[in-house]
Amino acid sequence: MTTAQQIPAATARSSPSKPSRNGRWAGYSHLLMARMKEMWREPEILFWVFGFPLLLALGLGIAFRNKPADVTSIAIVAGPEAENTLALLQRSLQKSLIRAEVLDESQAQRGFRIGKYDLVIESDGKGGLQYLYDPARPESVLSRAEVDDALQAASGRKNPLSTTAVISSAPGSRYIDFLIPGLIGMNVMNAAMWGVGFALVDMRQRKLLKRFVATPMRRSDFLLALASSRLLFMVIETGVLLGFGVLVFHMRVLGSVLAILAIGALGALGFSGLGLLTASRAKKIESISGLINLIMMPMWIFSGVFFSYERFPTAIHPFIHALPLTALNDALRATILEGGSLGSQADRMFVLLLWGACSFVLALRWFRWS
Repeated sequence: MTTAQQIPAATARSSPSKPSRNGRWAGYSHLLMARMKEMWREPEILFWVFGFPLLLALGLGIAFRNKPADVTSIAIVAGPEAENTLALLQRSLQKSLIRAEVLDESQAQRGFRIGKYDLVIESDGKGGLQYLYDPARPESVLSRAEVDDALQAASGRKNPLSTTAVISSAPGSRYIDFLIPGLIGMNVMNAAMWGVGFALVDMRQRKLLKRFVATPMRRSDFLLALASSRLLFMVIETGVLLGFGVLVFHMRVLGSVLAILAIGALGALGFSGLGLLTASRAKKIESISGLINLIMMPMWIFSGVFFSYERFPTAIHPFIHALPLTALNDALRATILEGGSLGSQADRMFVLLLWGACSFVLALRWFRWS
């Protein structure tokens, strides 16, 4: 037997086939760690994931903090009844909340058009007054009611029914308490969609996906690692925003922290799958940016991030409830503000699971590596 024939035989004897010591998930774990290191090394990612939501919460929390009622600004059109109307307002019990000026008609109309005045009062020519207000402006509608009540009371009207008003500003019923869970849901969606979808198209554009395909890597491991990398960031994002609400605005968290994290994790996976699907065919940064904004814009509007979706017509509520961000926000608010259990949110979690699973399966099928 020749030497050339002996070498392969010796090699075969000395290298018996053995199962990989790293196991089935070795490739996935390495890809996940690589993705985490890549994100930590990008300071702009850290700002948009952690800094921007805190600035948004701080700004909106300050804007809608507990404060005295706003002063109503009105213009009284100069005329025979103007001075008498001004005197009545100054004698009313609400005089500290009403700022009135007597102006000529053109000045009053111009100030009302540009928003300087909430209401314009002028004589109706019959011994009474007429109010000029805009029903589309809440402050104008409120001003009309307040000023009319002040004038009627100062003119001697007596209320037949005694009433009192109690301001509700306890933690749990304020706007900031409604806002924080919505910001958590919005941030989970934004981070997953941009962190997965944008990153994939960037890799495709730089020809990195071709290099990954050339390695002995399972394609499902690569996509799963990209999607699940959002989970670790989700835990930090949720903790930072909740802690900010508790420390700065004295927000009450009634539900289990583990339940909140479980809902957030399912939301992160669901939106990561949607991000994978969105980026499965896009080849340019401009394309994926437009697609992501197209998908997220309806959810920003309809899913109750900054205001309740109950304001929309009842006919479109089934569509709103089917959106993944609606399910995530509703589940977070029910758990954080009402102390709901994880089991009580099963239907909303199913919506998130369905969106994530369907998106991931379709992304695996349609994904283009070049």
